[in-house]
Amino acid sequence: MRALPDSVPSDAELIARSLDDPQAFAPLFDRHATAVHRYLGRRVGELADDLLSETFLIAFRRRAAYRVDHVEVRPWLFGIATNLVHGHVRTEQRRYRALARAAARPEGHTAGPDDATDRLDAEALRGPIAAALAGLKAHDRDALLLLAWGQLGYEEIAAVLDVPVGTVRSRLHRARRQTRAALGAVSPFHPTSEEEDR
Repeated sequence: MRALPDSVPSDAELIARSLDDPQAFAPLFDRHATAVHRYLGRRVGELADDLLSETFLIAFRRRAAYRVDHVEVRPWLFGIATNLVHGHVRTEQRRYRALARAAARPEGHTAGPDDATDRLDAEALRGPIAAALAGLKAHDRDALLLLAWGQLGYEEIAAVLDVPVGTVRSRLHRARRQTRAALGAVSPFHPTSEEEDR
């Protein structure tokens, strides 16, 4: 997390202030909504808008229980968002399957106004990757996508998912192995030496 100028309150300070002044919570949305929305959009597509709102509503309601010594605010928000995705696992799996099919379509094919966005997502994920993600168990997919798309470290993922770091390492190892097997090649989720050291 980058350092804020002395005059700008930290995320934890904003949460503490918001207990007496609820308006103090608003800057947290400005700081983190884009990253959380991007993460949700990659996981559940159009549902991201609704889940983003729900993520911040839950965070606002639970702000008194937030403990900075447990996890930073951004990973805490990703954790709430991830838990909301669990309620939409079928939606997420259907999305990955649809992206895999969209990537396999011929270049000239158009299916409608939303097709361009789906096509870009499909190209970014490359169809086989989307299919591989759809085949992962939810907790393995969570760990992998919090690392890859949420850009969280192992300790942050462990705090978000409320599991030991060793469990995160196991889940990531299993998810990477399965995506490599599904792709028949090296997975783009293969760890760099820097990621392995996290």
